[in-house]
Amino acid sequence: MNEEDKKNSSIDNAENNLDPSSLIQDEDQVKHLEEKVAEAEAQILYVKAESENVRKRSIEDIDKARKFALEKFSLELLSVKDSLDAALSIENANLDSYKNGVELTQKQLINIFEKFGIHEIQALGEKFDPNLHQAMSMVDSEEEANKILSVLQKGYLLNDRVIRPALVTVSKTKSA
Repeated sequence: MNEEDKKNSSIDNAENNLDPSSLIQDEDQVKHLEEKVAEAEAQILYVKAESENVRKRSIEDIDKARKFALEKFSLELLSVKDSLDAALSIENANLDSYKNGVELTQKQLINIFEKFGIHEIQALGEKFDPNLHQAMSMVDSEEEANKILSVLQKGYLLNDRVIRPALVTVSKTKSA
């Protein structure tokens, strides 16, 4: 008998000598493993479904936040609108009363801006900064170069981020 025949013969003997109780144990073990696989698959499906629900809820929350982000700011601005409406409804007002009313309304607006982190960019007399200012023109001047001489339109920051640069006139050295 050659080497390969011996191997085949030992395999055949092993299959014929299998104990029925060991077969039952193997079947039980297979069933147990199949149950574990089924449980693992169920857990995977549950986790996938839960993560999909979280993703959908996050998208909804982001949409709501974006949609209603200005709600508090808008409510605060309504008091400014109410003040302007009240000023326009006065029948017999003089220039001084209008001026006082506008000043009070401006103070209301400034308070709202401060409350929400909106600040005016201080530009007049400052050195030109392209991150904060937009030069509309350059004027010959005795002042140092790139100094802001006038502000054509105020600029504003929202929490230290420019939402509108200040429109300015900048000095340049006189050409000879």
